[in-house]
Amino acid sequence: MTDDSTSIEGYEVPLHLSLTEPTLFGGVPREFGILTFVLTMVVALGLRIWWLGFPLGIGVFLVAVILTRRDPYWLPIFRRHLRQPNFLDS
Repeated sequence: MTDDSTSIEGYEVPLHLSLTEPTLFGGVPREFGILTFVLTMVVALGLRIWWLGFPLGIGVFLVAVILTRRDPYWLPIFRRHLRQPNFLDS
């Protein structure tokens, strides 16, 4: 592993990179990808507005891919932001 004098012999474990990265579905966070797919199918097939549902779903998905490339943790941060109370109401 490493040759540091601070490490204790026998207490180093190799850590796989997939344990530290978020789970992605098509380049976006898994929950957001599934939600986008389901809502796109509801609008396109359920409401029979396919000319609006498919382009809107693809557009939302592409925006989410761009956001995920910039910061893979944008969805948890956005959720945390929405839960924060407003202290400076005017």
